[in-house]
Amino acid sequence: MTNAELYEAFWPGGASAVNTIPSALRFDLTGKRIGILWDYVFRGEEIFPILEATISKYYENIEFIGYENFGSTFGGDEHAVLAALPKLLQDLRIDAVISGVGC
Repeated sequence: MTNAELYEAFWPGGASAVNTIPSALRFDLTGKRIGILWDYVFRGEEIFPILEATISKYYENIEFIGYENFGSTFGGDEHAVLAALPKLLQDLRIDAVISGVGC
């Protein structure tokens, strides 16, 4: 073979084989209270502060209520934690939740 030979190839910009749907509208977090839920499995103590700082750049007067207020969503007494969650979210006036960060 020489460098001058041509090869047939597929173009990656061809027709999509997957039907896509539009993304949901973004929830305006300005002035909202965001609850942080964590399963205490993977690096939440590192990841959540980064998320909080990044989100705070885009929305004013946002308040984060830390994972330590909710209990672990995995292992041990997660059933009790999750059963109590709706009332706790209401009592703490939580507008939205970030939940993570398991394996």
